[in-house]
Amino acid sequence: MDKLKMQTANKADENFKKLAAMFPNAVTETIDETTGEVVRAIDKDVLMQEINTHVVDGKEERYQFTWPDKKKSVLLANSPIAETLRPCRDESVDFDNTENLYIEGDNLDVLKLLQETYLGKVKMIYIDPPYNTGNDFVYNDDFSESIDDFLDRSGQFDEDGNRLFHNTESNGRFHTDWLNMIYPRLKIARNLLSDDGVIFISIDDNEQENLKKICDEILGAQNFVAQVIWERAFSPINLMKHFSPSHDYILCYAKNIELAICNGIPRSEEANDRYSNPDNDPRGVWSSSDISVGPAVQENVYPITTPSGRVVEPPAATSWRLSKNAFLERLHDNRIWFGPDGNGVPRIKRFLSELKKSGITPMTIWKHTEVDHSQGATQKLAKLFDGKKFFDYPKSVELIKRCLQLYSDSDCYIIDFFSGSATTAHAVMQLNAEDGGHRKFIMVQLPEKTDEKSEAFKAGYKNICEIGKERIRRAGKKIKAQLMAEGKETRDIAEKKAQGNAVATSKAYWIDSPEYKSANKQMASDLDTGFRVLKLDSTNMKEVYYNPAEITIDTIMGTVDNIKEDRTPEDLLFQVMLDLGVLLSSKIEKSTIGGKTVFNVEDSYLIACFDDNVTDEVITAIAKQKPYYFVMRDSSMANDSVATNFEQIFAAYSPDTVRKVL
Repeated sequence: MDKLKMQTANKADENFKKLAAMFPNAVTETIDETTGEVVRAIDKDVLMQEINTHVVDGKEERYQFTWPDKKKSVLLANSPIAETLRPCRDESVDFDNTENLYIEGDNLDVLKLLQETYLGKVKMIYIDPPYNTGNDFVYNDDFSESIDDFLDRSGQFDEDGNRLFHNTESNGRFHTDWLNMIYPRLKIARNLLSDDGVIFISIDDNEQENLKKICDEILGAQNFVAQVIWERAFSPINLMKHFSPSHDYILCYAKNIELAICNGIPRSEEANDRYSNPDNDPRGVWSSSDISVGPAVQENVYPITTPSGRVVEPPAATSWRLSKNAFLERLHDNRIWFGPDGNGVPRIKRFLSELKKSGITPMTIWKHTEVDHSQGATQKLAKLFDGKKFFDYPKSVELIKRCLQLYSDSDCYIIDFFSGSATTAHAVMQLNAEDGGHRKFIMVQLPEKTDEKSEAFKAGYKNICEIGKERIRRAGKKIKAQLMAEGKETRDIAEKKAQGNAVATSKAYWIDSPEYKSANKQMASDLDTGFRVLKLDSTNMKEVYYNPAEITIDTIMGTVDNIKEDRTPEDLLFQVMLDLGVLLSSKIEKSTIGGKTVFNVEDSYLIACFDDNVTDEVITAIAKQKPYYFVMRDSSMANDSVATNFEQIFAAYSPDTVRKVL
């Protein structure tokens, strides 16, 4: 049996192997400056000769974007960690059935843990990172932290609670610290995106320019989609010395712009009302558009005779946008409109039924009348919490919902790794309720402590995560209640319609059939408003698991068990799922076989047993289920006989099962 690594991949090592495979002549050996040991390395000069004669080195002038410690931030993104995510059932909602995740912890570490399991699986990422105003917090990533420090660190804060710090201009690294914070996170986030995925990032003027340069570097300037301006405020602040800012930016980049598809903004009733059918065309409602265009194209300048006999020419310095033959074809197909009296300037008919996509192409200015504003979002969030205001400038649900409408599928993963008040989770549930989708959210948030003087602290919320989780609980209940109320209204209308009620008849377009009523009720019951809470923590394994060579005769008795004493079997299961790339939202069933607890993940894709004294009978029963993976502790076998028979049992009943041990 193979032993699980139980730590994230070392991306630098993986990149080295790829280079070594492509250019074996560039592989050499050198002295490690830290340890003094001889290590394998890549000869830069040989590699440069192999890839291009125009590689730039040294201080030669060239276009570049850099800052102090940039190289270290790249290393930080690639360096492995030995950490895990521990499930917390007590704080979860519908733990066994939900596909949503709420993860507490430093988002850089969490992204590293997720990057193998969710590699290329995320359709959309939305983040609202710190804006670096001097008043908000920036993550204090320690570039010098070693793997041993990772193993020893059990929480997200040091002894003084200094994981986050105020980044003011007086520290001399105002932009540098922010750039070093955002760069490795975006670098890993890109790996999570599917090939047709997109990322939306909210930002203001403080770091907008730098953020765009980072995105150009990590995601590629060619994959820039748009820079949206959101009207977050609608009234001026007269105390401002110069201008009163009324907008934020939202940068949008695709993983591959050639593959990304914009769904468009869903058509509103107002937009559809612009279509009519004054000539009773059997193709349905239509609107008309001008067929003149400038500057003039000479071959498209020709006279047109209207049905009334009037001859019209294109306006001065313009021409018709259609050639004469194209015009005659459309005229013959009843696609030209001359007005109700047949005497107007010709216009081309565009049918609603023939639109290539159901949505409207979005513009880059999003007005508060369309997607709400900060004040409205604050008021609505406060109302959800019984009038108590916990966040000053949350993003609106409508704002995030528009991002989702534009680029998400009805069944996909959405990640927000600066979750804050969990607006993204709220928006995902709301949109699913509206269109019957099955989008799944993954929220990641550092458990930043609330100020003891704040309303949130006084209300019992000790950190931001507690507020975010409660917001999802309350929003989920409200959304389900609204769906049920709509179902009741639908039934009432159907009953009145059956009685010949005129008012109900005018609303009858709601109802296609009686099945719609049950479908509405079913939507409310099927809507996933739950979430699994997972918390970042140090690895479940003792240090001896990673450094077995350090075992001595004096420490053998104390290190027989390589699992930390305070860890549960379910803790071990989730670290195994991470290591094997099994989705953390997977269905988990727990059963008892021969008195031992056995976990079955996704219909026997993974079966695990972490109990002691596992017998031949238990192993045989598990093997007969033919799992793809089977995992157990190395010390779990009842005796040497079980260890001897283990491989033979699986060879007999399930030879293809991949067997792993802790």
